[in-house]
Amino acid sequence: MLEIELHRLRHDDLIRRAEAERQVREAVRVRRAARRGAAARGAEPESHTRRRSWFARTA
Repeated sequence: MLEIELHRLRHDDLIRRAEAERQVREAVRVRRAARRGAAARGAEPESHTRRRSWFARTA
């Protein structure tokens, strides 16, 4: 009987942890989407968000 209760407790704990991780991933996804939307509306990107070109500049 004790093993069954321990199993249920572990199972419930894993379910809670998985739900918490899902919520964190969803929050990150929403923040990322909001940042992209704000960047698309902005006239000029921030200097720290510019990415270096993969190709060397030509003379």
